[in-house]
Amino acid sequence: MLASNGRLKIAIQKGGRLTDDSLALLRACGFDFEFQKRSLYSPCRNFELDILALRDDDIPEYVQDGVADLGIVGENIVRERSAKVKKLLPLGYGKCRLTISVPRGANVRSIAGLKRKRIATTYPATLSHFLRSRQIKAEIITLSGAVELAPSLDVADAICDVVSTGTTARLSGLREIHTVMESEAALFTGRKTASDPKKMQLIESILIRISGSLQARGRRYMMLNAPSASVPKLKRIIPSLKSPTVVPLADEGMVAVHSVIAEDVFWDVMEKLKKAGASDIIVVPIETIIR
Repeated sequence: MLASNGRLKIAIQKGGRLTDDSLALLRACGFDFEFQKRSLYSPCRNFELDILALRDDDIPEYVQDGVADLGIVGENIVRERSAKVKKLLPLGYGKCRLTISVPRGANVRSIAGLKRKRIATTYPATLSHFLRSRQIKAEIITLSGAVELAPSLDVADAICDVVSTGTTARLSGLREIHTVMESEAALFTGRKTASDPKKMQLIESILIRISGSLQARGRRYMMLNAPSASVPKLKRIIPSLKSPTVVPLADEGMVAVHSVIAEDVFWDVMEKLKKAGASDIIVVPIETIIR
């Protein structure tokens, strides 16, 4: 049986905005598997790991109950489900905000104006907790989707919904007045798994792989040649992890400089490096950085 085969199980969204990034992360960590959305699980060929394909709303409970040892899901879903799980690592993708918005022409400028208003949402538990914490009494209208249409259909006076860019809300004639929470995809585990030494040993191995992959994101490995006299100036220019590696070359007075550089600043830095005497600049992708 899948539940008792002794292998570690990680649950990911079977189809949605986190799926592709989650699969890419697992593959970047060296896990060899074939993912099928219509299949409950996909076994890894080179690691004691099974990948479960689930609805994102179900992942927190599966992790909480120990059916899945790990889960990749948005923090907003975990909070809404009030799941008793432990966050191991934020993953840096799937970033969004749970915000409260009102029609553009509404006479509501802050959350204080929501008193006795109708608020439509797919996050009733999170919204209810937020309103209680601010001592705001309002009617919560629970919907399963298309929340942004609720005000125009006179179903609600405001909405509380997840936004990434806010484009959908603006196109629906809405404006944000408050951010309830910020969220991103994260790796979670449950108490049952955390009490199993064998599984935690495997999880530590997975955490090393994931951390290394995340460290490498947006970074490139750079190599260049330069006169040794230029090294002090080059070191001031290169934003390295710690300190660039400097190696003497066969040509007297020349060195090779190796460093890790953020992709988004590379072009600006490269121009400064050339002016400082650098040549033969090579930049290559990085798959993993283990600190």
